[in-house]
Amino acid sequence: QVQLVESGGGLVQAGGSLRLSCVASGIHFSINIMAWYRQAPGKQREMVARINAGGGTDYADSVKGRFTISRDIIKNTVYLQLNSLSPEDTAVYYCSATLPRHNSPTYWGQGTQVTVSS
Repeated sequence: QVQLVESGGGLVQAGGSLRLSCVASGIHFSINIMAWYRQAPGKQREMVARINAGGGTDYADSVKGRFTISRDIIKNTVYLQLNSLSPEDTAVYYCSATLPRHNSPTYWGQGTQVTVSS
C-alpha cells in the first residue's frame, strides 16, 4: 500500500520560510517522479516543483529562486523548502508520486496547509 504523508505546513508571515516534508512508503524514489503541487481556494491545482529519478528538478516560474525541492533516498522523504513567502503562496500543498510511463501523478498525499499573512 502506497502512502504519502506530508507535514510542515503552518502559518507564517510574509518573507518567512517553511520546510515541508513528505514521507513515502510502498514506493521507491529511484523509480518515480516526486512532486509538490498546491491548490489555493478557488484555483486549480498547480505543479510547484518536481524531482525525477535522476535527481533533476524543475519549478513553476512563480517559485523559481524561492523554493527548493530535495530528497533523502535513505529516508524515502522529499522536501520542499519555501523561502521569501508571500500571501500568494497560501494554499494546500500536496505531495505526489508518478510511476514510470504515467503522464500524471499516480498517488497523492492528504495535503498540508500553508498560510502566509501579510
